Amino acid sequence: MNLLFFLTPKQDVLYIYEDFTLRQTLEKWANQRYATIPVLRRNGEYLGTMTEGDLLWGIKNTHGLDLESSEEVPISSFARRRDYKAVPVTTSMNELFSAVLDQNFVPVVDDRNVFIGLVRRSSVMQYFLKSVQK
Repeated sequence: MNLLFFLTPKQDVLYIYEDFTLRQTLEKWANQRYATIPVLRRNGEYLGTMTEGDLLWGIKNTHGLDLESSEEVPISSFARRRDYKAVPVTTSMNELFSAVLDQNFVPVVDDRNVFIGLVRRSSVMQYFLKSVQK
């Protein structure tokens, strides 16, 4: 079996770019039910993850913030508490399963560290559930 069996491709993933402003991030994230999303450079390179908590603490620590001033606040100025570890597309299934135990999703990168998608913990769990029921 291959990691790509579980991959959700980049085009189907919510992510932000490091040069987004707070307002752009909030608008893109609006109406989504994700607690954590990937942060990328414009060239597609994976940088880490941003959580709702990272945003809330960043907003709390930015005094006098309103919607207009959020257009001036770069999202890269927000501290990130914990970045989800990315794995290369060549990762073994054992390493993937180990990573999915600690993270809700596992970012997948190519040999240039360019984000190509992610593997959701739920996809792996559904696979195992189906294999046990057979």
